[in-house]
Amino acid sequence: MRMMKEEIEEQTREEELLSFPQTQQQSKLVVVGYALTSKKTKSFLQPKLEGLARNKGILFVAIDQNRPLSDQGPFDIVLHKLTGKEWRQILEEYRQTHPEVTVLDPPYAIQHLHNRQSMLQCVADMNLSNSYGKVDVPRQLVIERDASSIPDVVLKAGLTLPLVAKPLVADGSAKSHELSLAYDQYSLKKLEPPLVLQEFVNHGGVLFKVYIVGEAIKVVRRFSLPDVTKQDLSRSAGVFRFPRVSCAAASADDADLDPCVAGE
Repeated sequence: MRMMKEEIEEQTREEELLSFPQTQQQSKLVVVGYALTSKKTKSFLQPKLEGLARNKGILFVAIDQNRPLSDQGPFDIVLHKLTGKEWRQILEEYRQTHPEVTVLDPPYAIQHLHNRQSMLQCVADMNLSNSYGKVDVPRQLVIERDASSIPDVVLKAGLTLPLVAKPLVADGSAKSHELSLAYDQYSLKKLEPPLVLQEFVNHGGVLFKVYIVGEAIKVVRRFSLPDVTKQDLSRSAGVFRFPRVSCAAASADDADLDPCVAGE
């Protein structure tokens, strides 16, 4: 049964290769093996993208996670967005035995982005405060454990309420996207470490995501947490939870922005 499945996949791949124009078949064809979640595959591999890639001589091939990666391909690029220790080990071993293949991105290169503390430290280390406009990182505090100690730790650190609480690990899971907004000292005990606490900065309810590939730069706007007014602070208490704020479905590209926010 497994052999039949592999034969069908190989036949499908050959048919896809033959469907390319003759000039592209003669030139170098770039084969991209992808390992994504079903949700990411559905949102990423749109027919428009596949058609554009085909015209550019690029073929997307799904990686079968039930088969050894080295038995598949050959690939020019391995594109992935999976998590877990086992998958990282598979990729590292593959990189060692297939140095000619570009892995996007190598596990070691994205490891520091899985931790929100080290993620923002990269920005702080760039020292862009005197660049074209102000680029800064909100004051933050890492809480590894013991939620009962959070109020005292926050007080000693001098952080100003309200505070945004984010899971320390950013691994792409639903849990890692959950945000909380704490309005008072007492509510801080209700938070669940490990987490990062950041001073909340009003930003017009919109954030900007910047994607850079080589010389290409793409900026998209996403809805974010709403601004907090002095009135909100005086009459609000407790922890407000936001399961997922800035996902693709929350696009703010067509939203009317405050001029001071749109210009930032």
